[in-house]
Amino acid sequence: MKKYLLLVICTILLAACSPKAEDISILTTEPSYSASLSSHGEFALVATQNSGVQCWDLSTHTLKYQWIHGDINTGVTSTAISPNGTFAASLSRDSVAIWRMADGKPLGWWSLPSSGESVAVADNGVLLVGLNDGSVMSLNSARSALIKFLGHKDRVNSVALSADGRLALTGSNDMQAILWQAQTGQPLHTWTLSSRITKVALNESGSLSFTNGSTNEAKIWDNTSGNLLNKLDIQRRQMNFSAIRFVNNDTQILTGTPAREVILWQRDTGKEIGKWQISLTKNSQSRGAVVYSVAIRDTNKVVSISSQGLVETWQQ
Repeated sequence: MKKYLLLVICTILLAACSPKAEDISILTTEPSYSASLSSHGEFALVATQNSGVQCWDLSTHTLKYQWIHGDINTGVTSTAISPNGTFAASLSRDSVAIWRMADGKPLGWWSLPSSGESVAVADNGVLLVGLNDGSVMSLNSARSALIKFLGHKDRVNSVALSADGRLALTGSNDMQAILWQAQTGQPLHTWTLSSRITKVALNESGSLSFTNGSTNEAKIWDNTSGNLLNKLDIQRRQMNFSAIRFVNNDTQILTGTPAREVILWQRDTGKEIGKWQISLTKNSQSRGAVVYSVAIRDTNKVVSISSQGLVETWQQ
């Protein structure tokens, strides 16, 4: 009887900590391999299996563009939207493309020397591509400039750019996160974790870095001094992040996990201050879902997009 009561109490607490979404939109029922939200959650990119890369206006729930990356519809594994919403990027294993959000026109397409892993795009159209061979490409299409960064010794899993495209942050299987100048390739700081780095993020101004290791290390760094500011207070044995964004004037960090979780953290304390669970579609054959991207709208609503093809919003 006591065990039964304990189970009921735990169930009630879990439900209280995971309120239902106020709004759920189904963007696609196809398998998706990547998705990105714009900084304030107005637009979404979805890389679908058979319908190319879809660009959605979430304020009107309309499909703006449907882009074909390369010669076939499949293969896009990473997407990104610039902080100002001007550019979109799509990455496949063998190529990267940049698109203009205002009219949907393609602005450039480049083949890659090694398998692409992660992509980021800045407000000025600068692209950053992490590769399987440990190298990173910084592309400036407007100036036809290319910087190849060779600071890592193993696969680069995650990349990030400051909004102005000047600073690059890259994380690798070599357990290192490196902050460097995207225009010159000059390293600024190197941070070593105790495990491979699975996700990195920069705030828009480029003053803060976030690094996430595969063994529960989630750290925030000062980009001027290189000093560790603090780390997230994770209360379980292991937590990896599939989405990270500095929000609310960098006072908070919003994260998504491969385990259907969206979590809001206070940056200066590292404490969890909000948590939501994303939904599954009614006909889903999988009990799991990955949070691909997260954002906060001006109305203080938390927004997520997942591998289920769902965009969900909650009141913060």
